[in-house]
Amino acid sequence: MNINFAGDFTVNKSPDEVFQFLTDPERFCPVLPDFKSMQKEDDTHFTVILSVGISHIRGDAKVKMTLTEAQPPSRAVYTGKGDVVGGTVTITAGFDLEKHAQGTKVNWKGEGQIVGKVISLAGGLLEPLAKKNLMKLIESLQASLTDGGKQTVSA
Repeated sequence: MNINFAGDFTVNKSPDEVFQFLTDPERFCPVLPDFKSMQKEDDTHFTVILSVGISHIRGDAKVKMTLTEAQPPSRAVYTGKGDVVGGTVTITAGFDLEKHAQGTKVNWKGEGQIVGKVISLAGGLLEPLAKKNLMKLIESLQASLTDGGKQTVSA
């Protein structure tokens, strides 16, 4: 099952500040929905563990992430692969940053692919849950990057 996502939000931080946040897993991983832990291997590799649950299927997702593209202060792209309860997941997530009158516009997009028996077990719940958690993630990132200024988000 493929899930595509995209949107944007604006924060009142400079592109440099936003880029530094988005490329530092020690800063952004704790704001991930259902975050449990993160192990940083080096500047471009880390493993994140998240609690996941769909209906009666519960467990941890262990995802090895790589910062595959970093163009300070305008672009960051991550790829990841890991295990979830009853399957595997492959993720690509990218952030393009633009200077904006209010600070920085963050254009985000990505794709997730989930394979395994979790798809048949979860039925039609998987995609809506993934999109709900993605929006929680984006709202958490936006809140972490906002210091009381005006913010806008769209998906």
